[in-house]
Amino acid sequence: MVHVFRRALICLLVWQAGQAAAQISAITAGTLIDPETGTERTNQIVLIEAGKIKAIGSSVQIPSDAERIDLSQETVLPGLFDAHTHLLATVDARWDLGDFWIMALQRRAGWRAIQGARHAKEMLESGFTTVRDLGNSGDHLDTDLDKAIRFGLAAGPTMIFSGRIIAPFGGQFWDTPADPRLLDNAEYRFADSHDEMQKAVRENIYWGARVIKIVVDGQKYAYSADDIGFIVAEAARAGVKVAAHVQTERGARAAIEAGVASIEHGWVLSDEDLALAKIKGVVLVSTDFTVNALLGSGMEPDAARHTHERYVARLRRAWAAGVNVVFGTDVMSDVKGRTRGELAIEYIDSFKEAGIDPSDILRAMTTRAAALLGVEKDRGAIRIGMAADLAATRVDPLHEIDGLKRIDFVMKDGQIRRRPLP
Repeated sequence: MVHVFRRALICLLVWQAGQAAAQISAITAGTLIDPETGTERTNQIVLIEAGKIKAIGSSVQIPSDAERIDLSQETVLPGLFDAHTHLLATVDARWDLGDFWIMALQRRAGWRAIQGARHAKEMLESGFTTVRDLGNSGDHLDTDLDKAIRFGLAAGPTMIFSGRIIAPFGGQFWDTPADPRLLDNAEYRFADSHDEMQKAVRENIYWGARVIKIVVDGQKYAYSADDIGFIVAEAARAGVKVAAHVQTERGARAAIEAGVASIEHGWVLSDEDLALAKIKGVVLVSTDFTVNALLGSGMEPDAARHTHERYVARLRRAWAAGVNVVFGTDVMSDVKGRTRGELAIEYIDSFKEAGIDPSDILRAMTTRAAALLGVEKDRGAIRIGMAADLAATRVDPLHEIDGLKRIDFVMKDGQIRRRPLP
């Protein structure tokens, strides 16, 4: 029976590959953006074959059998990146008090998988064609969601996912349950010795993880720079980078000294931390929550406003210090009437408030993010040979960054996922 299933799956994949190989599309772009240089070209044709960009220019010959896509009134740009998502997690202040442990106990795997598929579709439709999904995904549900997207069973972005979050005992759980066995669930992989850390890294990579996520300082005790360096080295042996959740100055310093690829959040960063991060090339994925996102997580209005202002001030300092900042949102709440993608794209407001130029915001959401995720040879730019991941809007975001909130065309690997309304 297993062999029959495998043969059927292989036949399906071969058929899908044949379909992709036969598909040729030609996009007529009114304006084409190159985020890396912050430049634009007008009246360009982008020829796409088998999900890849085959030709770009003003006089490209269009094959007679190509599907013609008229975006002559639109600005076309690479698909966007969100470098910090949790597609399979929804933390609700009403039902689980915002506690990951209660969420893990209350939400069955099937429900989370369905929600994850919906969130993935919502992100894609808002223009996010690639995401880095950093855990809180239950029992390797990120592995399954990624596979469903790649096999065409669900619509969603390319996923660079982490598997179970590696953390000191207790992870980010706040409560102490009556039965300690209830702590042993799939949200985290507790690892306190180097042997445990090594096994945790290897288990995640076995399950398909393309990034390792660690929580440095979720408890009063925290990983040392030596601990983090050990994890970084073990992950590097498999060609995998490490993303470090840090929420204290002590944790941030340890992660930066250890040479992680990125620090996530970094709520408390001294000038010395920022200077060291710049020297060592450590990226800040700043997750600068909007007021709406904080309200959605259950925070009171005054607290939400003050928290947002503090995050933006930290972002402004990091940018002024020359730290490489990449766009990431950490959205984990659902807000009635809003999609996960709509909540995520609003985070450009935080970058605007920090005084960051539209061209730099675009780089943080495309080329710089692609480099952090290790996919810069395939995604993040509109170049010959790269994946046809594209988005389009009638408002040029190089001149008005809010145009990203009005994306009305999305293509992922040459497949149209959203079209402009007539």
